Amino acid sequence: MTAAAPTEHARRSRARSLFETVFVVALAVGLAIGIQAAVAKPYKIPSESMVPTLEVGERVIVDRVSYRFSDPEVGDIVVFQPPVGAEPTHVGRACAVQRAPGQACPKAWPERSDDVPFIKRIVAGPGDRLAIRDGHPVVNGVEAHEDFVRGCGGGPDCDLPDEIVIPEGHYFVMGDNRGASLDSRAWGPVPKEWIIGRAFMAYWPLDRLGGL
Repeated sequence: MTAAAPTEHARRSRARSLFETVFVVALAVGLAIGIQAAVAKPYKIPSESMVPTLEVGERVIVDRVSYRFSDPEVGDIVVFQPPVGAEPTHVGRACAVQRAPGQACPKAWPERSDDVPFIKRIVAGPGDRLAIRDGHPVVNGVEAHEDFVRGCGGGPDCDLPDEIVIPEGHYFVMGDNRGASLDSRAWGPVPKEWIIGRAFMAYWPLDRLGGL
């Protein structure tokens, strides 16, 4: 006996089932992408500026939600868009004013770069008075104790004794590798609206898995 040909009803049922499966998969993928864009996003460390805390190629998860409800804090590791001219491939006019000798850049160029985001640590916030001593921030007259950083090594931005005041709504960021980080010392404090989110967990490679 030969098998009976599928009925029109059976063909329609299979087609409907296939459509529903494709729809559910597409919806799940769309939701995953939407959640990633709105809530958390992976980020790959592109340079040595955060060594030893974060190594080149290491991957972290960035919280994109918290700063909608609260302000960043000193010590947070943040991913952000830098000012135009701060990119390593196009270092140019990133400080909006002429830097005085012995002083960090007090104001970033107002145009935001849309190239690869940076990752640094917040060391001072709005209204803080800031100087730099041997690569360490001196905030409101108190030098930060940072046993997690790599030493500055005597470069030109290791000692900036003349204080600047961080503008309202801005944050001064530095890499933990103080002698090999292009950061706010050169191109100024970052506006809060340029901050994408806080890096809160490393997830790859697995031997680096853990909170930040």
